[in-house]
Formats: sequence, structure tokens, C-alpha cells
Amino acid sequence: MSSVEKLFVSGYARLPKGITAAELYRVVAIGLIVNKKTGEILDADCSLVTRSGETFVNELLRGCNLNDIDNVTEKLQSNYLGYAKKALIAALKVASKKYKNYVENNYQDTEDYA
Repeated sequence: MSSVEKLFVSGYARLPKGITAAELYRVVAIGLIVNKKTGEILDADCSLVTRSGETFVNELLRGCNLNDIDNVTEKLQSNYLGYAKKALIAALKVASKKYKNYVENNYQDTEDYA
């Protein structure tokens, strides 16, 4: 699949106080590479502290679809037991909303990034 058929979508959410990631970042970021037309997550990254946590989230999300956000968040809810769970889910929902807005606007970016 060429990069023209892919889209990078990100989402951010505040981390709970008192966990290591919050001391380093204050927010968790999720970056997703998705198929523009289908919403399938081809690759995922996040700003967790441990490599194993980042790898786990990547493996969990790859193959999921942003058009079925309830299923995607349920996978995180059921399989991720870290303190950043709510923030990851919130960031994922932000990314999903950005993707849906992009699709609804005929594959045009209408976000104001300034």
C-alpha cells in the first residue's frame, strides 16, 4: 500500500497524576497509520514509558478499524490493565473523531492546527 493510501491520525489525552508517564509527559499521545478509505489501523504508536506497553498497544490495535471505535476501545478496556487505560481510550476516541471528520468532509482535512 502506498503512502498516498495511508493517513496519519493522532489523539491526545491527559494522564492521571502520580504515574511515571504523567511525570514525563503529562499527556498520552496515540499515533495511528490508517487506510484512508477503510479506517483499518495499519500501525499504532503511543507515548507510554515502557517499550512493552507501547508494543502491546501496537499489537492490540493493528487490524482494528476506526469505524468501529466501540470494538477498539473494548479491546483496550479488556486487555490493558495499566493506569493509563482511560487516557489511552480517550486519545483513541479523539483520533477516531478526527478520522470520521476527515471522511465526512470528502477526505479533506478541516482541522485548525494553529
